[in-house]
Amino acid sequence: VYHVMPIPSRSSAMSLSYVQKMNRAFNFICAALGLLFLLPLLTVIALLVKCGDGGPVFYAQLRVGKGFRPFRLLKFRSMVVDADKHGLLTAPCDRRLTRPGRLLRKHKLDELPQLWNVLTGDMQLVGVRPEVEPYVAMFREQYTLLLSEPPGITDPASLAYRGEENLFVAGRMEQQYVSEILPQKLRLSMDYQRHRSFFSDLRVLLRTVLNLMA
Repeated sequence: VYHVMPIPSRSSAMSLSYVQKMNRAFNFICAALGLLFLLPLLTVIALLVKCGDGGPVFYAQLRVGKGFRPFRLLKFRSMVVDADKHGLLTAPCDRRLTRPGRLLRKHKLDELPQLWNVLTGDMQLVGVRPEVEPYVAMFREQYTLLLSEPPGITDPASLAYRGEENLFVAGRMEQQYVSEILPQKLRLSMDYQRHRSFFSDLRVLLRTVLNLMA
């Protein structure tokens, strides 16, 4: 018995394309306005990072994006130079954190440059957090669904695990992240992906802003 898959009508394809274009426009406008509005704060943070130890202001790490395409995720540098050579995960009271970096991490201000990633289309405001390739390879099936669109700055999993580094137990961070934390985050992200809407994205963004102000 052969099952013939229905072919999407031209009107439905056009409708999907329209929604995608509107979503891209919304993300682009919000990111552009955010960067413009936050420019004074971004300038102060950049000076703090630079004056902290004289190193680079930004940290760019290769992450996996839409369709498993790699891109450079931007952050304000919160650790000493070449800190990632000593592990990808951050422990509580990690000695690699710089003094300004501790403050930035506490209030998630190190993530603000990712508005530029949204502006360029590598990311969107709401979506699964982009991961490094080794972890994506471990959960290929889940990421096949989640990376059908660009990853995001925030989503329900990001909100639920806002203080993720405080959950780590010394000596088993990697095992704990791969076997416990990341699988649960992916379950939350996948559940949201199946039922998301424009208004649910707005609620996630509002919760994210309120958390930053708390």
